Amino acid sequence: MNRFLILLSGLAAAWTGAHAEVWTYADCVNYAETHNIPLMKTRLAEQTADISLSEAEAQWQPSLDFSTSHGYSNYPWGTGARNSYTSNYGFNAAWTVWDGGSRENNIRRDKLGSQMSRINTDAAVRSLRTDILQVYLNILYARESIAVYEEMAQLSNAQAERAKALMEAGKASRVDYAQLRSQAEQDNYALVNARGTLSTRCIELKQLLSLGIEQDVTPADVDWTTDQIMAALPPIDESYQLALDTDLELRSLDLARESSEIDEKIARAGRMPKIALTAGVGTGYVAPGNSFGTSMKQNFGEQIGLSLSVPIFDNKKTLAAVGKARVQTVGAELDIDQRRVSLAQQVENWYVDTRTAQSRYTAALEQLSAAEATDALTAEKFELGYVDPIELMSAHNALTEARHTVLQAKYMAVLGMKMIEYYRTADITLN
Repeated sequence: MNRFLILLSGLAAAWTGAHAEVWTYADCVNYAETHNIPLMKTRLAEQTADISLSEAEAQWQPSLDFSTSHGYSNYPWGTGARNSYTSNYGFNAAWTVWDGGSRENNIRRDKLGSQMSRINTDAAVRSLRTDILQVYLNILYARESIAVYEEMAQLSNAQAERAKALMEAGKASRVDYAQLRSQAEQDNYALVNARGTLSTRCIELKQLLSLGIEQDVTPADVDWTTDQIMAALPPIDESYQLALDTDLELRSLDLARESSEIDEKIARAGRMPKIALTAGVGTGYVAPGNSFGTSMKQNFGEQIGLSLSVPIFDNKKTLAAVGKARVQTVGAELDIDQRRVSLAQQVENWYVDTRTAQSRYTAALEQLSAAEATDALTAEKFELGYVDPIELMSAHNALTEARHTVLQAKYMAVLGMKMIEYYRTADITLN
């Protein structure tokens, strides 16, 4: 049954590989930047911020509206005309001459909001790149893991067939054959699981790229030499400083703090007097009376006015608004400090993880060399009847574990170095 599953899995993998387009990491990033749905929604927030800025800037312009009213009156017991119709028509304009600086500060705040929105979009793009990087490397790791499982499955199947031949020739017991057959089935099952893991990782990549179910993607292989994997890391303090200089979230928080300071000024404007200029032209018609044209001409009028509003007591609304804005400013400053600390921890963690992975990689290579020699020697001894299947399976499993340890350390080191590169340059190149 397990052999049948392996055959189906292999055929499915071969069919997928034949029909799926090969994508490099750069191809994935370029496609995702224009098709990733969450990123496209983030760009919509940019448009909203620009609209808000345009609205704020328009407050410098005067307002103008047209109004008309119509009425009909009936006087059933009147002595004169018992019915009358009235209508009024007018254009009204208003312009705020002075509002304590709120208008200017609103424009400044919305400009900052527009900048923050663009920065947030750029930050989302960078986050998408790191997400794709991790999934991409997971796929490469899963693919190499399949190669390990395939080799071990072939070896264990061959050993089981050899044990069967020895059993039939009377040189091995049925127990020996059963043990090796069980090991072969375990390796076959592990191979099926590994291929399922690869399919899951490919689905994760498709989700980041917002690809449909009818589309497949196959990441291009990337080869790293031992020298590249074991490359020396740049100074950590230099990387941290570069991370501070290139971190978009920190820049967005700086703008948020500046925006909070402007909110304080807007709130304080509640104590300032306000001056507004109004003007209008209008006319009206009353029937019965003169003709429509004569009535409209005689009732035509113009008006202009200047109003001054001086706040005296507003139930502490202005005081409360200023206090809330100040609290928001202090909170923004704390957010900046927290981001600096978080950034330092992230950089340090990646350095620790990368150095640990590099050390594990060196040790794993030595362990693999010893495991390969032990497995080969144990297999020869088994052929000669000097060791039992338990020892053979133990050597077999040790070799499998050693190979996976090398792969894990390799990809953890590569991921760490690429993340350090990201913190230093705000960009990632996989090759």
